[in-house]
Amino acid sequence: MDLELTDSVALVVGGQGYIGSAVADRLRREGASVVIASRSADPGPDTVRLDTGDAGSVERAVAEVVDRHGHIDVLVVTAAPAAGTLDPGRASDPEQVLHAIDGKALGFLRVANAVLPGMRAAGHGRVVVLSGQNAYLTGNVTTSVRNAATNVIAKNLADELAGSGVTLNVVNPGTVTDTPSAEVAPGRGGESSPEQIADLVAFLSSPRSVVSGESISIAHRVLGAVVL
Repeated sequence: MDLELTDSVALVVGGQGYIGSAVADRLRREGASVVIASRSADPGPDTVRLDTGDAGSVERAVAEVVDRHGHIDVLVVTAAPAAGTLDPGRASDPEQVLHAIDGKALGFLRVANAVLPGMRAAGHGRVVVLSGQNAYLTGNVTTSVRNAATNVIAKNLADELAGSGVTLNVVNPGTVTDTPSAEVAPGRGGESSPEQIADLVAFLSSPRSVVSGESISIAHRVLGAVVL
């Protein structure tokens, strides 16, 4: 299927990371001009420095991409501190919870707020944010709340964008690994690879997709759990 991404401009925030680099590679193969955004990006024609925790940094980076390319057609946000960097012994510590929400949910919101006005004005655009299946699970306040907050923010933005030509969706992985298992344990989500995630993100980034306002689990959603 031709995803009709040739000549589109895609900003991938966190595009140097484990999942983000696979997303960037996949979008490039579809013909998109990909700009990688990260805090540590080296200056270059296809990179921009962006700190999602700093509104000024976000605004400057987005303006730089627009100045360079004229527009942003696709925004993918994969940037967030890895779950392994969060202290499980402080899972219910309000300071860690607040820091985690800022690093993921509010970081996404800052970037979306900077990019969406241009997409609205153009009458088209695609936004995808990576969250996680911990949004559906109890057991760790930090990881549950930061992902749930990301999903709720995304749904609100998507509803505001309804009818504008701009779509916005969430992709929720479980465990991400180079060698995902076909087995799914009770109370666990299915495993997926960065490349499998990238395939889904590429479709949601395409003009061929009109899906919006959805929070999509990749691989099997948590087995044996009912979320109301």
